[in-house]
Amino acid sequence: MKQFLKCGALSACILAALPAAGGQQPTFRAGSDIVRVFVTVTDKDGRLVTKLERDNFEVRDDGKPQPITQFDNSPQPVRLVVMLDVSGSMAGNLSLLRGSAGQLFLRMAAEDVARVGTFGREITISPSFTRESAELRAALPSRIDPEAPTPLWRAIDQAMDAFGDGDDRRKVILVLSDGKDSGATGPLSFGKRVASQAEVIDRARRDDVMIYAVGMRSRGRQQMPGGGPPDLRSMMLADMPDAGLARVAEESGGGYIEIRGGDDLGAAFEGVLDELHTQYLLAFAPPKRDGKVHSINVRANQAGTKTRSRKSYVAPKE
Repeated sequence: MKQFLKCGALSACILAALPAAGGQQPTFRAGSDIVRVFVTVTDKDGRLVTKLERDNFEVRDDGKPQPITQFDNSPQPVRLVVMLDVSGSMAGNLSLLRGSAGQLFLRMAAEDVARVGTFGREITISPSFTRESAELRAALPSRIDPEAPTPLWRAIDQAMDAFGDGDDRRKVILVLSDGKDSGATGPLSFGKRVASQAEVIDRARRDDVMIYAVGMRSRGRQQMPGGGPPDLRSMMLADMPDAGLARVAEESGGGYIEIRGGDDLGAAFEGVLDELHTQYLLAFAPPKRDGKVHSINVRANQAGTKTRSRKSYVAPKE
């Protein structure tokens, strides 16, 4: 299973115990001026580091250190939207997809909730958040159209619509795809806009959404425009998932992992939940209220560790 260093390693290990709470759990309100940052810490071998304290961290806003006003290392509940690629090249992976997603639902924590979405010929998302595994499994795809395209960025954009308002649990999207975004070449309903990778990154920053991505390598049918045979370069890149997935995950503070046919997709999904439930929550007061984008950099002072968190946020405006 190949892990991308630039996004950090996702642990696929099943943790024996979750970290103890680091004090009273903070309360966050929608629209709060507090900037919260969820931080993953790994060691040099990619294993999750779960026992750090507040004094082990430094947070910088546009390069300037900021006081950490709140800290928590207890498991934080999530609202999870699982978006599954059902484009034509995934046709041979339907049973793997269904079985692995089923494992994921069984490992959700007591306060976690999820919705299930698919994207191919159409983009669909189950009607409401729930933690009932039977209800979530019922929303999994039962067939894949072998001619369906891959509206990847539009699917992630619509997944962000699914969160709505009125729930302070953090927003996470887990997307599985084996192909490159079909963009405007895919079927578009009247009135639906085409989302780009850059727009997805901007919206995830604005809406404080964390995106995890699993890229699955597969070799589907490749054709040149006009129906001709693929050239050599197209054939070499045919089994590569969209390169933009890693960038989207990195910018939002999530993680990216790429798997091949023989790798364990279920373990990759479970590793995402393990990571989400062992992250550190840091918060600080934004030093400027200018409505602009500010960079965030989080460091841990323990030797041999790496941190991963979102790269930026939009400051509140007076």
